[in-house]
Amino acid sequence: MARDLGPAFERLKRAAAGLPEVEESTWYGTPALKVRGKGFCRVKDAETVVVMVALDEKEMLLQAAPDLYFETPHYRGWPAMLVRVHAIADDELAHRLRRAWLQKAPKALARQREG
Repeated sequence: MARDLGPAFERLKRAAAGLPEVEESTWYGTPALKVRGKGFCRVKDAETVVVMVALDEKEMLLQAAPDLYFETPHYRGWPAMLVRVHAIADDELAHRLRRAWLQKAPKALARQREG
């Protein structure tokens, strides 16, 4: 029986609060957050979320904080990393989601947000 994904999704929603045009959805069959239809994070399982990230930043984060960030062979070479959702601090999770949102948001919306 799968563990409840609700607590992990609640953390994502709280961390993404204030980002424009974020919609709750599903992605690969699990709860996700999207901006104008493009996913920037999703729940993988009760302990893990997937967050979009630039590949060069991903490599740095994987080395700097392996207690928070990791990947499996499935995610190798892909601009997404796995995050231990209950280990990461609220402010760090919010920062990661803002960066992921900026990566996926339409450029005009991202400029408006950053401006």
